Amino acid sequence: MTRVTTGLETLAADPALIKGRHWALLANHAAVTSALDPAREALAKAAGPPTLLFAPEHGLDGVAQDMEAVEDERDDLTGAPVRSLYGRTAATLRPRTEDLGGIDVLVVDLPDIGSRYYTFAATMDAVMSGCETGGVDVVVLDRPNPIGGVRREGGPVTSGCESFVSQLPTPIRHGLTLGEIALLLQRERYPGLELGVIICSDWSRGSWWDATGLPWVPPSPNMPTLKTAAIYPGLCLVEATTLSEGRGTTRPFHLIGAPWADADMTVKELRDLELPGVAFRTTRFRPEFGKHSGHVCSGVELHVTDRESLEPVALGLHLLKVLHDLHPNEFAWRAEPYEFVSEVPALDLLTGSPEARKCIETGAPFDDLFDQWRAWVATFEEDLEGILLYHR
Repeated sequence: MTRVTTGLETLAADPALIKGRHWALLANHAAVTSALDPAREALAKAAGPPTLLFAPEHGLDGVAQDMEAVEDERDDLTGAPVRSLYGRTAATLRPRTEDLGGIDVLVVDLPDIGSRYYTFAATMDAVMSGCETGGVDVVVLDRPNPIGGVRREGGPVTSGCESFVSQLPTPIRHGLTLGEIALLLQRERYPGLELGVIICSDWSRGSWWDATGLPWVPPSPNMPTLKTAAIYPGLCLVEATTLSEGRGTTRPFHLIGAPWADADMTVKELRDLELPGVAFRTTRFRPEFGKHSGHVCSGVELHVTDRESLEPVALGLHLLKVLHDLHPNEFAWRAEPYEFVSEVPALDLLTGSPEARKCIETGAPFDDLFDQWRAWVATFEEDLEGILLYHR
């Protein structure tokens, strides 16, 4: 196996783009070299300390849970101040004008996992907007898409459903690297931004993370393994309901249920669908935090049997429909605000439109919606000329 060289390692070996300049870094604990050295430490050794660090959701050290506000701090490794880009209000999701003053170049190294609603790319988008306005250069240090760069799934974001989890002009499973997303955003939104992407070498689009020779560092508290990343584009949709998505257990997004769920019937209905690449078993679990904390839940455990044929978005929607139909009196959509939005149902924000929710509520099949999504994905892929940096 030929080990992939990330953009971070390339810049650390030749830091000419940032050496002698006032540079800032948007990164977290999982942005590391192949030797597991943090990006901020590796770049500081190569080019001198950063002027400022920016931290995405979960914080610089990846300690905070989902949707938990993170405060500003000071970094022990570099001594640089750390500005949180995930605080108590939606206004904190963007860098302040004064934070970008005095910075020549902002470096981005964030370990995305290939899903539109994994918020790191949305944070990059907000930073790119601020940097274009402030005249700050942006350099993205690219990394492989952990779940491969070939398969795409899901539809567009429609008017009224824009949010922090639906900020990107991509499918749900987008099949792009962070550098490619940056190029897409520059073309679509920030043509005046000075952007550079340092590619990762020896990565092909069809490869998953476990073929890169790079260590897996969980990029957020509930993303412990590559298997979790494989199902996340669909099973994150459970967040839009009162069902537990397995947070507070050792199997987040693999364990789905509630105290009132009929595990036997749920598994039977899911097996009858003959969905590709996944198997189901009945289970009971007790979340230690999150939804139904301290209560035993009945439900289903997902086992990926063929990740290449798996369609995680379709899987997630079918699972919600089965549980909705089996438990019409108990099943409920999330009532609390979701990613700072309270007036739009969370499932609409995640899927980009009300259509999937309407299918579940009315009993309409997903077939027409999925056909529409596939047609839109085909159009999206035709428009990627000049964006894709890697080949199969």
